[in-house]
Amino acid sequence: MADYFGETHRAQWKTKAGFILAAMGSAIGLGNIWRFSYLCYENGGGAFLVPYFIAMAVVGIPLMLLEFGLGHREKGSAPLSFRKIAPGWEWLGWWAVIFVMFGIVMYYSVVISWCLNYLFYSFNLSWGSDPNGFFFNKFLAVTSGPGKIGDIRTPIVASLVGIWLINWLIVFFGVEKGIERANKILMPLLFAMTMGLVIWALTLPGAKIGVVKYLKPNFTQLKNPSVWIAAFSQIFFSLSLGFGIMVAYASYLPRRTDITKSAIMTTLGNCVYSLVAGFAVWGTLGYMAYVKNLPIEKVVKQSIGLAFVAYPQAISLIPSFARLFGVLFFSILVFAGISSSISIIEAFTSAMIDKFRFERKTIVSILCLLGFFGGMLFTTGAGIYWLDIVDHFLNSYGLVIVGILECILIGWIFKASKMRRHINEVSAMKLGVWWDFSVKFFTPAVLILILASSLYEEFASPYGGYPVVSLILLGRDWLLATLIGAVIISRYKWQPANNE
Repeated sequence: MADYFGETHRAQWKTKAGFILAAMGSAIGLGNIWRFSYLCYENGGGAFLVPYFIAMAVVGIPLMLLEFGLGHREKGSAPLSFRKIAPGWEWLGWWAVIFVMFGIVMYYSVVISWCLNYLFYSFNLSWGSDPNGFFFNKFLAVTSGPGKIGDIRTPIVASLVGIWLINWLIVFFGVEKGIERANKILMPLLFAMTMGLVIWALTLPGAKIGVVKYLKPNFTQLKNPSVWIAAFSQIFFSLSLGFGIMVAYASYLPRRTDITKSAIMTTLGNCVYSLVAGFAVWGTLGYMAYVKNLPIEKVVKQSIGLAFVAYPQAISLIPSFARLFGVLFFSILVFAGISSSISIIEAFTSAMIDKFRFERKTIVSILCLLGFFGGMLFTTGAGIYWLDIVDHFLNSYGLVIVGILECILIGWIFKASKMRRHINEVSAMKLGVWWDFSVKFFTPAVLILILASSLYEEFASPYGGYPVVSLILLGRDWLLATLIGAVIISRYKWQPANNE
């Protein structure tokens, strides 16, 4: 077995800061900016922070510790690490990295390309007086449904080329010269620009209106189980858990690394960033409500509509330097998106190098070409429908199932106590048996509850009101195809390590 799994050299992070920034870069994405703050507003304002930070402590940090500990101990990508733990579970690692590479990053890169387009549109405020019509009708040219494909949108394809070139350029040069170096530039810039935008937004007239709506607590909402499910779901989905990313990133850590401290810093950094970024979003929305003399409920949009409809409208109303404000906001979205997309590509690249001993430059080039052409599926008039359906199934079912099975594998088959001993050997802050309990019982129970909630809603009514056939072909079958691919790849023989 050593002939196949031993290595004379594995890339390593040059600095601890480089690893933390890369891990935070993976976790901090577009959803931190537009999804978290809306969830807060919708689920009790400041009261939502109670279940959110509880979820961070009892699920987010334990799962981050699990994935960091696994990658660090086994010194391998997700498929290799799972195989070393239990050979029959290799397929789980492949399933995670396949559906994020040939699913999530394909449509995610298209959303980043929208942000890149809007960055350039900000120079002339090209969305005009009707951002809603501009986004859905002119920019996306949205068709009547997922079955009507429509035309490929040239501006989106052009910016998609740019996004994949950036992805390729960063991952091509590996962990030390590519990913670590890029995140040491991207993440400090992202934090600085976000703080600049927050300060700017909070100085606008009426900003207080938005901030109050964002965080004014309504503790009666905590009686609603759906609020708690939303909090735990947001923690799980926003930390890049179940992607295979954190396992791969941790495999590049040196032997003496404080795993516990790293996991806490990554998780807490992601959550604090989400909270702080919300001030920029809601301060700006408060300003728009003030200028238009409308209740803030009338100017708020959900999810994508918040970034590409409500925010552009607010930017147009800013009295001075509106274009700069727009460039700053959409630059933040592009930076956050790229730091996440490169981590997904690296997770799959690492797995392919581990198993098949491919040259990094070759496999990265092939993956980025496949990613670009796969992303073309989401650049048509029906792209936003396809994106929504695939995203729903891969996140609500794929990632959650991977998370549950990870807990079973580490908690019960490998034994949580054994992983805890490894983490404690290299960490100053020691884990207690509470971590075993979380991994074996609490976290999988929460994830099963999230899965059951999604299934209940699925059977109650078709997701998004889409035709059932579209949900089956684009959602369920996409998930099944990646699972079949994972099983097939796991049956291939591992190539011997190059022990020259």
